[in-house]
Amino acid sequence: MSFFTKLFKFSSNDMAIDLGTANTLVYVRGKGIVLDEPSVVAVETINGIRTTKAVGNDAKMMMGKTPENIEAIRPLRDGVIADIDVAEKMIKAFIKKVSGGNPMPWSYPEIVICVPSGSTSVERRAIRDAARNAGASEVFLIEEPMAAAIGANMPVTEPVGSMVVDIGGGTTEVAVLSLRGLAYTSSVRVGGDKMDEAIVSYVRRHHNLLIGEATAERIKKDFGVARRPDDGKGAIIHIKGRDLVNGVPKEIEINQGQIADALSEPISAIVAGVRNVLENIPPELAADIVDQGIVLTGGGALVHDLDTVLRNETGLPVSVADNPLTCVAIGTGRAMEDPVYRGVLLTA
Repeated sequence: MSFFTKLFKFSSNDMAIDLGTANTLVYVRGKGIVLDEPSVVAVETINGIRTTKAVGNDAKMMMGKTPENIEAIRPLRDGVIADIDVAEKMIKAFIKKVSGGNPMPWSYPEIVICVPSGSTSVERRAIRDAARNAGASEVFLIEEPMAAAIGANMPVTEPVGSMVVDIGGGTTEVAVLSLRGLAYTSSVRVGGDKMDEAIVSYVRRHHNLLIGEATAERIKKDFGVARRPDDGKGAIIHIKGRDLVNGVPKEIEINQGQIADALSEPISAIVAGVRNVLENIPPELAADIVDQGIVLTGGGALVHDLDTVLRNETGLPVSVADNPLTCVAIGTGRAMEDPVYRGVLLTA
């Protein structure tokens, strides 16, 4: 870090970023969460030259509706960067948006970014490089389950075992935490995206109707259930898409029971990930979890009855965090601001 960077370090807008597969949230020191937008970039190609057309909300509105020379890209897959160039453009655009313009070199922020616990050193280096190239003076990392637990007000600094299940867009992070560390962790590459894909596949297979990602995501958010309703059917859902037999637009009706059937595979994978961790933790930590229970965070935690399914499968108390969608961003921000949590940040 240069002399001028050090001199003006405390006047900079240090940021904590929840760089998610589905959404990116930015937490600014002293302000809280100031940005929550989809992790999507619209790129326009003219004469072989790629330029950024839109980022975030504006880019997501273009998904599935772009002309041939414009592509709406999601630069993260399964919680890690799949396209580093586009990821840099996205991070830079979000930094510029929350900064109100391009900051001067001496006010470039320190950035804390969360990463999946199962990410490799290569994947973590890609995230660091993307943030540095986007204008960060220093980059720290924090593992997602730790950030989620801090954001959910779990006792991560105490000698007590706590279990968090963070269901994001690309991955589900299952971890047992104690004394500022991850005592045991597992990263399952199943999350909200796999749920959307499961709905698309089910509707195509059973109704010969092709629907887009945005439609599947809306169905999941509004009607997603982890088990069949008591009457076996639940609410009626109207879905519009393209008939694969006749090739024309069509509207059909399905019910929540069918959505539960569609989501059964990804839900089963999440349950298996939780059981795997429970089977491998030391008995003293297991005893703590019997008392503390399991806390669900992330967007996937909002799937109706998922807590009930996990409770039935494990026999343990299961609760959903107060603000599951923002837990990781809030926890990442607290780790940046509060000296109590600075020890959980990864510097290498």
